[in-house]
Amino acid sequence: MSRRPSVAVLDYGSGNVHSAVRALDRAGAQVELTQDPETLLNADGLVVPGVGAFAAVMDALKAIDAPRWIGRRIAGARPVLGICVGHQILFERGVEHGIAAEGMGEWPGEVTALPSDVVVPHMGWNTVRAPEGSTLFEGIEDQRFYFVHSYAVQSWDFDQSIGSMNPPKVTWSHHGADFIAAVENGPLAATQFHPEKSGEAGTQLLRNWITSL
Repeated sequence: MSRRPSVAVLDYGSGNVHSAVRALDRAGAQVELTQDPETLLNADGLVVPGVGAFAAVMDALKAIDAPRWIGRRIAGARPVLGICVGHQILFERGVEHGIAAEGMGEWPGEVTALPSDVVVPHMGWNTVRAPEGSTLFEGIEDQRFYFVHSYAVQSWDFDQSIGSMNPPKVTWSHHGADFIAAVENGPLAATQFHPEKSGEAGTQLLRNWITSL
């Protein structure tokens, strides 16, 4: 029997992490919920979950020095997967109720409120538009995924002329306006939706990610 890839789920006080742990286990990973730096750095994959407000999640991450460990993994080309607010904090900043908070700045963009003329939070199943060659969405491009959010990144302005690096693959969805549903960028990937709540399609997305570790 082949070895199950090790996946650390970052434990920083975020809610709903146990459903992510169970989903990753179903998808074929050996999972540990932890904030131990050595485990976070050495696991085959790191998952950064998140629910709640952008600023509060950033504060909680900083309280355990998590941005440093996440950054070290990314710098070392070690896979990281962000989920929901764990996706949002990878962008430059978030603005909620007029209050701006700095994110990790791995990608350009600002997390802002979805349009006021639609029902928020955007809660429920929605389709996505995945790019050609996506690893996360291989075989599930036409499936629906489960979203729960009122804020999102609604534009993408990435300089694709930098050297010869492959540009990130960006997946979009729509709720009142187009917004970024997922990004795949070398070792770093993230989804605005919750794969752990997205049934078999979500399990397959996690399986795709785990297989790529």
